[in-house]
Amino acid sequence: MGVRGAVNLLLITPEDLVEPDIAEIGGRRFRHVMEVLKLEERSGCCRAGMLGGRVGRAELLSVDHDAERMRLRLYWTAEPPPPLPAILVAALPRPKTFRKVLHAAVTLGVKHLIFIHAFKVDRSYWSSPVIGEKALREELLPALEQAGDTVLPVVEFRKRFKPFVEDEFPALCTGRRTLVAHPGATEFCTPSAEPLMLCIGPEGGFTEYEVALLCANGARAVTLGPRILRTEVAVPVLLARLCG
Repeated sequence: MGVRGAVNLLLITPEDLVEPDIAEIGGRRFRHVMEVLKLEERSGCCRAGMLGGRVGRAELLSVDHDAERMRLRLYWTAEPPPPLPAILVAALPRPKTFRKVLHAAVTLGVKHLIFIHAFKVDRSYWSSPVIGEKALREELLPALEQAGDTVLPVVEFRKRFKPFVEDEFPALCTGRRTLVAHPGATEFCTPSAEPLMLCIGPEGGFTEYEVALLCANGARAVTLGPRILRTEVAVPVLLARLCG
């Protein structure tokens, strides 16, 4: 029996289990299986993973089209892909960009993200519903599915820049190569296998004061060169280049 839809991963949660190896799902995932993976009733399998656990495959057992529900038998055979050894610290971007940054970081395997305030961050961004717990989960799960991963990242928010940098940042730097992307830096970013903490500013970059404070507390300023990139572009480019 072939495995179809091998690019994406169908995520199963413990709440879906009706028996230890059988799950019942509906809603968005039901439509994804029927419309995207196009599994035929009682004759299809797809890649699947238990949220927070192992990956393998799911075999379609039955479909209730009226209720938009289906039952699947689960087979777990492997561990999820290894995480990227990196922490991402990013100035909170506008909501549309936030989604893109989150998706890029999660699909690359970042398991710890901290979004912070900065001088050039509009305070209205902090009241956006996109950073609420429910909305955040709805963004994270499709990113995991896209990457074939099962482990949710830790996503934190810090509304006060100076207390975060002075009180929490130095401990996070311990044992990590800590870099702040800054267009005015003279050191170019280079790959390394060391654990990384990468700091990325808002559109327009961190202020000189903010860069200086980050550097005084354990970071080094690096640059990609003379071109200025949007945040959603800079994040995957920098992570790919720095994590050798």
